[in-house]
Amino acid sequence: MNTFLYILLGLILLIVVLMLIAPKKYEVSRSIVVNKPLAEVYNYLKYIKNQDSWSPWHERDPNMKKEYTGTDGEIGFVSAWESDHKHVGSGEQEITGLKENEEIASQLRFLKPFKSVSDAYLRVSEENDGTKVTWGFYGDHKMPMNIMMLFMNMDKAVGKDFEQGLDKLKRVLEK
Repeated sequence: MNTFLYILLGLILLIVVLMLIAPKKYEVSRSIVVNKPLAEVYNYLKYIKNQDSWSPWHERDPNMKKEYTGTDGEIGFVSAWESDHKHVGSGEQEITGLKENEEIASQLRFLKPFKSVSDAYLRVSEENDGTKVTWGFYGDHKMPMNIMMLFMNMDKAVGKDFEQGLDKLKRVLEK
């Protein structure tokens, strides 16, 4: 019985230590320059429905179920999706802020495969040869789920998707 208690206490202590040392915050972003004027790029990006033409997740499951609430391109617009594809899952994205010709802010609420909430953004700025687009998201991992971050690299997990999406966005806008 004493051995069992020591093992149990050891496991609890290990979990507590891992929760304390594991990252609690994350941020992933990627950028690309699009050879189009800033206002044109911003006006395209602020419409969430346009993401279907460049999103890597839409490409993985073009038949996902989608529902929309509100007016696209305005604060409060919600795009909800549901997919059986394991790399798409289900959730919703809500436009939470618009800074004309600077940023489209949104909140991502994932329901499957894991429940989580992240803040996302698309930022635009003028570059010599066009418009720089930065796509990113950030958030907090609640304990004890933050332990997973010791074994998973968010930048590697999502960064490639952002790069793929931005490459496709560039092709779509530069047609």
